[in-house]
Amino acid sequence: MAKILIIYYSRSGNTEKMAHLIEEGVKEEKVEVKSKRVEDINLNELLEADGIILGSPTYFGSMASPLKRLVDESVKYYGKLKGKVGGAFTSRQRAGGGGETTLQSIINAFLIHGMIIQGNVEGDYYGPVATGAPDKIVSEECKNLGKRVAIMVKRLFPETRR
Repeated sequence: MAKILIIYYSRSGNTEKMAHLIEEGVKEEKVEVKSKRVEDINLNELLEADGIILGSPTYFGSMASPLKRLVDESVKYYGKLKGKVGGAFTSRQRAGGGGETTLQSIINAFLIHGMIIQGNVEGDYYGPVATGAPDKIVSEECKNLGKRVAIMVKRLFPETRR
């Protein structure tokens, strides 16, 4: 069965709420999913997942240092994440607070690993961005991100290949 790993850093709880909403979307597509705080992740778990979704609060227009540390350590598996599906999400304190650049920093790391990213033509193009706690619109965008990544993972990694 296809597997998706959602990894997040959350200090206030807003990014964690988003992770659980994304997990709901993945489950709707009947794909195995695990959500973990970045501090609880084992780097080897990146190899076991077919899809990886990273979430971080926006700090100075980029991901938080605990998530950046994971990304930096993932160089150990450079070339081994190629073809996996990636997704990103973030929370911020205020509108215009660097949410898109945070998502781009995560997506850039995925692209350097050779991962596959699907944009969104409706809503937030790069991934869900919450200002504070996720509202109704962002909650739906989180669930939709989970569904989109799950659908792509199922297409790329059908059960017959496992």
